[in-house]
Amino acid sequence: MPRIKIDLPEKFIFKTDIPLRISDINYGGHLGNDSVLSIFQESRIRFLNQFGYSEINIEGSSIIMTDCAIQYKSQGYYGDILTVELTVEDIQKIGCDFYYRAANKIKGNIVAIGKTGIAFFDYNNNKLTTVPEKFVQLIERLKAE
Repeated sequence: MPRIKIDLPEKFIFKTDIPLRISDINYGGHLGNDSVLSIFQESRIRFLNQFGYSEINIEGSSIIMTDCAIQYKSQGYYGDILTVELTVEDIQKIGCDFYYRAANKIKGNIVAIGKTGIAFFDYNNNKLTTVPEKFVQLIERLKAE
């Protein structure tokens, strides 16, 4: 069976530390696969918040996830701190991709990498909308730094 392969971009534009909570740990004693997506969402929210954005208001538009892919690289344990890096790529008319790399802050090993497809959405009219130009400009500026 073919495996998912995520080709990460070279440059990440945001970094945050997220400690693993007991609720992130599964019955096997390590980071649960379901928690990885929540950790990626937390990093995305932190990224957006630093610019006064949220998932429901980026220049008047909201975002919704259209798809996701995760590759698990190693185990994480209760008390570990993950350094999650994030970047935005492939900006199109109505969406973009967010890429993530989560590594153990102390050991340095990569725990998981991922990609989420994001579409911009107007909840008032219940339809997709275009990516706000100010958001595109922000991402371009951050990538150029």
